[in-house]
Amino acid sequence: MFEVIVWATDGSPSAEDALPFAAGLAKSSGARLVIAHVDELGVGRGGGYHVHANETDLLAGVEQHVAELRAEGLDVHLELAKTGSGGAAHIIADVAREAGADLIVTGTRGQGPVVGLILGSVTHRLLHIAPCPVLVVPDKDRVAKG
Repeated sequence: MFEVIVWATDGSPSAEDALPFAAGLAKSSGARLVIAHVDELGVGRGGGYHVHANETDLLAGVEQHVAELRAEGLDVHLELAKTGSGGAAHIIADVAREAGADLIVTGTRGQGPVVGLILGSVTHRLLHIAPCPVLVVPDKDRVAKG
């Protein structure tokens, strides 16, 4: 059913919860898995800075996932991009479009709905601009609680 699946990750626990779904779907359908990781940059007086202070660690974790998934026999491609704060959804949609993706798999955010309205949400924006269906995987905590 799927030929190309994009797993969108920012290295957060929510994104990590979505990986088993993306990998499982890729394995069962023989799809190529494209991992999209976007480094958001903010701008301050001293110049640009990573929105996530631990970006180096996050990237190392993503690269570890790539190695593990390849070792399991999956066809995995890593797409890295940088954007200004608030542009991650557009980058993910562009990656999916360029890859010819049939599906994007992503997690939800761990912030409440009021904060999401104020700050915006990459997942919410992606639902509006994605060129293909988006599977949004809830956090493990919510799945366990039912």
